[in-house]
Amino acid sequence: MSMRKLYMVKLGGSLITDKRKPYTPRVEVIKRLVKEIRDSLSTSHRVIIGHGGGSFPHVSASKYETHKGFVNRESKYGMAVVHYDASRLNMIVMEELLKNGVQAFPIQPSSISLAEDSRIVEMYIKPLKTLLEYDMVPVVYGDVGIDLKQGCCIMSTEEIFRFLSLSLKDEYSIRIIMCEEVDGIYTKDPFKHPDAEFIEVVSRENIDIVMEYLSSSHGIDVTGGMKHKVEVLYGLAKEGIETLIINGLAEGRLEKALKEKPVKGTLIRY
Repeated sequence: MSMRKLYMVKLGGSLITDKRKPYTPRVEVIKRLVKEIRDSLSTSHRVIIGHGGGSFPHVSASKYETHKGFVNRESKYGMAVVHYDASRLNMIVMEELLKNGVQAFPIQPSSISLAEDSRIVEMYIKPLKTLLEYDMVPVVYGDVGIDLKQGCCIMSTEEIFRFLSLSLKDEYSIRIIMCEEVDGIYTKDPFKHPDAEFIEVVSRENIDIVMEYLSSSHGIDVTGGMKHKVEVLYGLAKEGIETLIINGLAEGRLEKALKEKPVKGTLIRY
């Protein structure tokens, strides 16, 4: 008997917010992406939604240097502010999901996880697994984390997906779909270089040169940008979990990807 499919869908922070304007959601983009998720839901598969923080927690995390841990007298207060900012954006996403009738339920990563040097080492996932069994849609998000070595850290959505994927891969056939502002991975930053070449597949044949191409995303991003994403996702590819990076600004692509129809994007596999 084949395992049930599980899609982990990330709505990128730079996609659902304007990262150049603090605390500015792209409401119309969120609304459209939520409708595409709604229209692709099926009893034949399960879905976990994750989203980045964009111009919400990244602003405060940069101000308080939260990714470095407890580095000064403001660090602990800053940790609380970053979490508050992350949860604000989560409520905006949740509002649209509920308006569209999606049986979504938020999971606060900082309350169920422990990290060491920004890498999650423990996560209590039984509630999330139960939600999946109930055919509900858990919603996680990039958050601040409790770090056993440095006090606090940033828990990126990719890191959350990494831990969840490895924890659930024996029960589900998992595919990750990353919605970004671009079609996938390029040889250069496509925002700055119109001549950048598109890379359809990242695999063991070209991973080294791809990592040389990558640099952090434009705007404020304390999680390391695209390079961090590919490092984490290629590690999952070695475990048999493939990722498709698509352009979330292109109408209909997320829905097509969730319905397993051909769509332009970069596939990360081993």
